[in-house]
Amino acid sequence: MADIKVMISLAFKAAYLQLVPAFEQASGHTVISLWAASVDMRARLKEGEVVDLIVMSRGAIEELIPFNAVTSAGITDLASAGVGVAVKAGAPRPDISTPEALKKTLLAAKSVAYSTGPSGVYLSKLFERMGIADEIAGKLKRVKDEPAGELVARGEAEIGFQQKSELLPVAGIDYIGPLPPEVQNVTVFAVGLHAKAPQPDAAKALVRFLTAPAAKPIIEACGMDAA
Repeated sequence: MADIKVMISLAFKAAYLQLVPAFEQASGHTVISLWAASVDMRARLKEGEVVDLIVMSRGAIEELIPFNAVTSAGITDLASAGVGVAVKAGAPRPDISTPEALKKTLLAAKSVAYSTGPSGVYLSKLFERMGIADEIAGKLKRVKDEPAGELVARGEAEIGFQQKSELLPVAGIDYIGPLPPEVQNVTVFAVGLHAKAPQPDAAKALVRFLTAPAAKPIIEACGMDAA
């Protein structure tokens, strides 16, 4: 039996926390989870930290190929998710039905929370495309080590943006829906086998478990589309 070390960002957390105990029980292996923001994961792995598996956006994992942390053949898609919007539980639900409505909502909001992950990178560019980046800069709150929804739940931000799968588990908020289709951005999340994985066979068994048909309804119940 092996200890499998997994470095993982938050987007896949809800499904992962349901699937891993079942894998451990079925396989006898132990999974050690290292939770980190994507930006920190990339830095640590580029500097040479070794784990068995890496779970974050496919694009971020592919960035690690030149650093010999993963190979293209060692990357397997898990799920995809779009960007969602949330407000504090019971608060008025702003109109986000169209790009123009979303723009008005952003301009009217007193504070806006978003992440340093893939959704946050995209939103920064979206605010610029909308022509409102300068106008809303003073009220943006960018979070790294917790979901944007947590700031909304505590009343530290009026509205929060992040992958749907990261907003749904947060208590104290109302999920009001995805970005309008015209400005939506879907991120593919994947698992990468580290090129120097200490436990490659056990790690591959976990990948098979996470991508098995039985995992699909759990992943989709957590707000993602299974690969």
